Amino acid sequence: MSIRYGLLALLERGPMYGYQLRSAFEDSIGAAWPLNIGQVYTTLGRLVRDGLVRALPEHEAGQRPYQITEAGRRALASWFDTAVNHTDRPRDELTIKLALALATPGVDVATVVSTQRAATKRALQEFVRRKVRETSTENVSGRLVLDAMIFQTEAEIRWLDHCAESLTAPSAPTAGAEQP
Repeated sequence: MSIRYGLLALLERGPMYGYQLRSAFEDSIGAAWPLNIGQVYTTLGRLVRDGLVRALPEHEAGQRPYQITEAGRRALASWFDTAVNHTDRPRDELTIKLALALATPGVDVATVVSTQRAATKRALQEFVRRKVRETSTENVSGRLVLDAMIFQTEAEIRWLDHCAESLTAPSAPTAGAEQP
């Protein structure tokens, strides 16, 4: 998730200070991914350093608004015009965990898979409950983010089912076995 470009997109609406940016970010994505205020200010500092945002004078209440620059607008337009590359996504901890479980002696990989499947199923149920609550609101972007989370969670369950089937196949590797 790109906080950098998220903040630039929000600043395209007009100047905002840190807490406004955090609230607008969470409103835009339906609070699916809470944003730490420290992360907002750290990112704003980098955006200022890179010339994509400028800090405006503080208000009487001590709040400093930020404004997108022309360079920031160009960077934001480029981000929107560029497809997300699957190789640019962060490493998947679950995939790494299962791969290492297969290569680690004494690990019951089937238990790792079933434990994760149960947790993923609970997450899916919670996402569906949230979607039912979100459907009554007009927050289209929040509903779309929630839909993406549901689809990704459903895909993870399918993949875990595939892993479980692969582990019970006659040629399934055992934990700690040498891989060719």
